[in-house]
Amino acid sequence: MRIPPEKTALLRRRARERGEAPRRLPAWIRAPLPGGERYAGIKNRLRDSHLHTVCEEAQCPNIGECWNAGTATLMLMGDTCTRTCRFCAVKSDRTPAPLDTEEPHKAAEQVAIMDLDYVVLTSVNRDDLPDGGAAHFAAVIRAIRAASAKTLIEVLTPDFQGVVRDVVTVLDAAPDVFAHNVETVEALTRTLRDRRADYRQSLAVLSAARTHRPSIVTKSSIMLGIGESEAQVEQTLADLRAVDCDAVTFGQYLRPSPWHQEVVEFITQDAFAHWQRRATELGFRYCASGPLVRSSYRAGEFYLRGLIESKP
Repeated sequence: MRIPPEKTALLRRRARERGEAPRRLPAWIRAPLPGGERYAGIKNRLRDSHLHTVCEEAQCPNIGECWNAGTATLMLMGDTCTRTCRFCAVKSDRTPAPLDTEEPHKAAEQVAIMDLDYVVLTSVNRDDLPDGGAAHFAAVIRAIRAASAKTLIEVLTPDFQGVVRDVVTVLDAAPDVFAHNVETVEALTRTLRDRRADYRQSLAVLSAARTHRPSIVTKSSIMLGIGESEAQVEQTLADLRAVDCDAVTFGQYLRPSPWHQEVVEFITQDAFAHWQRRATELGFRYCASGPLVRSSYRAGEFYLRGLIESKP
């Protein structure tokens, strides 16, 4: 859940009173200030249209790099999740607001205004909806296709509680990439993810996507630094390859607030380079690995675009 600023301040004050010094980030976990001609143009067009992106709202460290590359991420179905995971800062409630029926139109308008080459559509979990929001995802995909035919579309979906027909609903709208994150190794899933999430269920979602649309590019993401062992990461990669997952990303887990799961370790750049090599050796066709890498990091970069276009 998202912790109110006043509670975060209280937790930090109590930590100081106990003599606990704040944990400093390593020097390599830094991002340059956003800038560049395309970034500035997108920011101005969004401001003039009174539109926002999850890139801005979540203060993503990669916003400048991605926007200059023509990539952005939109979060669908509101800002309130029906699940409570110990690594995520999104606020939680069992009964979120109803879906905005105008969102497909608004999302398509936003993509057109930003003149995006590549858009990632993600969302909160909506377990309160009969289909988990699958039909809404599909409607947004189709609206973007109609408004901006050149834009490649990646969906980063919830698990839809493992219901295959809901996965199929999204796939039938023809996204270019289907992503669903396992988030962490199997042994830490119950510690970090909501009780309704399940490691094997997430693998089954990726497998269902491959079965229904063999040509789709599938993708997943793993957070590091939460207490996982090398052997557990190796097993996770093997499990993802067993369901023929094409692409994987690795990133450093960063604690959103004192209320969330603690960081156990800051992963070195050499270790991230090691996991990128291992992913390639194991047969993944694309891997992004680094401390600031997130699920949608540089999603539209040249190699991944080529992977999409090479699919039959």
